[in-house]
Amino acid sequence: MSDDNMSLDNSHHAPIIGYHRAPLSQKFGAPRQPNLVALISAIEMLAPYDTPAAFEGLEDFSHIWISWQFHHNYRDKDNQQANNGFRAQVRPPRLGGNQKIGVFASRSMYRPSELGLSVVKLERIEIVQGRVLLIIKGADMIDGTPIIDIKPYVAYSDVLLDAKSGFAPIAPILLDVVITEAAYEQFMLLASVAEPAEVSNNDASHSSIKSVPKSATVASMVEHIQSQLLISDIDAIKALIAQDPRPAYRRREKKTSFIMRYKSVDVSFWLIDSGQLQITAVVAI
Repeated sequence: MSDDNMSLDNSHHAPIIGYHRAPLSQKFGAPRQPNLVALISAIEMLAPYDTPAAFEGLEDFSHIWISWQFHHNYRDKDNQQANNGFRAQVRPPRLGGNQKIGVFASRSMYRPSELGLSVVKLERIEIVQGRVLLIIKGADMIDGTPIIDIKPYVAYSDVLLDAKSGFAPIAPILLDVVITEAAYEQFMLLASVAEPAEVSNNDASHSSIKSVPKSATVASMVEHIQSQLLISDIDAIKALIAQDPRPAYRRREKKTSFIMRYKSVDVSFWLIDSGQLQITAVVAI
């Protein structure tokens, strides 16, 4: 190896171009893979990457690739020298949380780069006071996730029909989710009847660019996604819990309460004798 190569920095520095804005602010409850839950969220672009010119043509694509950072991995970065802080093996929940496999054979969040890669549906591109806000569906990222890059999904090269998926050949089995009458009443008292404006999908083959009213701001639209609880959110809450976010080694525990934070509420649920996950309380944060 030449002296020039030996002197090169062995890390890569990438700018943060935006942040993910979502109803989920904690890792618990977040889908473990993209497109398992049709959750609406947004990417708030940062200057100078928020110029509409940078997204010209993207509306012709239905899906996009997103490179992002696992920002809730609390590790001592000052001591990450050589192999310190590197996990060579992980325990995927899909294998029951007991069997170990190599980190590069998994999609574990504990990666050397701390980078994630997801393909999501591009619902539309919002132009808000000259800034770009991407409305997406199906993300497996939580609120505040730093966005590193965005690229269009190209079906002819990205869809591989003969691909093998190792220990995860099919989608995970969903559990039935029920809600107690008391919890449903709590939810209805907290939810707003005002529903967000929808972009018509009739005969739409791709996403669209939409200019919002002048009175709208990025902050107000982000707040709507992050905290305003809507009647329709009960379906999203049930879909997230149906993925069973509980640790694999605790999935046989009955009547043990777990709490998922969604927008402005904490949702408590547990496993009942019927094998269903039951929502027992919805409490304002």
